[in-house]
Amino acid sequence: MLFSFLDYYRAVIRRKAEGLSDAEVRTTCPPSSMNLIGMIKHLAFVEDYWFGHRLAGNEPCHPWDLAPWQQDPDWDWNSAIDDSQHEVFALFDRAVDASRSIQSRIDTLSARVARPSAGEEDMTFRWILVHMIEEYARHAGHADLLRERLDGQTGD
Repeated sequence: MLFSFLDYYRAVIRRKAEGLSDAEVRTTCPPSSMNLIGMIKHLAFVEDYWFGHRLAGNEPCHPWDLAPWQQDPDWDWNSAIDDSQHEVFALFDRAVDASRSIQSRIDTLSARVARPSAGEEDMTFRWILVHMIEEYARHAGHADLLRERLDGQTGD
């Protein structure tokens, strides 16, 4: 059930940006600076961070390994403005594929994360799945509002 909900929200986010022009995926809804291309790049980062880095213990993959996080803590969102839709969608798809590969190798939802933060030593694979569903669900709502503003399309 958890895997199904996560995949559902991954697909919703992808659909919200499909068929839009380069200008449209960069459109914000002031006063927020949020846009669809930044959201999709952010979610690619979140996939790598939670599944690759925290759960599996891998070092961050490219481009996260070279990102200037100290100068711009929102680099994942902000740098997307200079990327093509194709690049960001491909980055997202690769991140999701890598996450699914990691997920397939873990045999229990109770598996502990490889890289817990202080006070999170009991964090499990199940916790990450639930957190990711929450992350995607929240951003799916944002994406729905952005898409509705662009062309009136609503729903999943």
